[in-house]
Amino acid sequence: MGLETALGQNFFTTKLSEVIAWSRKWSLFQYPFVTACCGMEYMSVMCAQYDLARFGAEIPRFSPRQADLLWVVGTISHKQAPILRRVYDQMTEPKWVISFGVCASSGGFYDNYATVQGIDNIIPVDVFITGCPPRPEAVLDALIMLQHKIGRESIFTSPADVGYEE
Repeated sequence: MGLETALGQNFFTTKLSEVIAWSRKWSLFQYPFVTACCGMEYMSVMCAQYDLARFGAEIPRFSPRQADLLWVVGTISHKQAPILRRVYDQMTEPKWVISFGVCASSGGFYDNYATVQGIDNIIPVDVFITGCPPRPEAVLDALIMLQHKIGRESIFTSPADVGYEE
């Protein structure tokens, strides 16, 4: 009479870090920072044909304190850069960033004094989506890439961070 026979086939065990990584992966609270024409493509990903809800990222939050995924959609000027940094700093930990479109990723065809040549000069970026504008399929691929990255992350960086030694 072992534990397996007493509990049957309905019992499973796993690590706490894997459960937390799984829940983070499938419950992304997004904050859209939309500044330009890529906003139309961002909106099309939310419609029923592409259905961002099946990836656990359906409800946009319009307060950075309630979000853990920042979508930077469109061109960022140098006047907007401090605002973007403040929004990023106000987000909850852990936080992730997706750079949406060529203008956010590299400045696009705006090679001038007023445009930031890539938001990775301001904040760290996890996934870049290329295109002008990017197709909704590319956006879904980027979200899947981010989910794989989140699933591989550990909630503990080192034993000293959690207060015990090995």
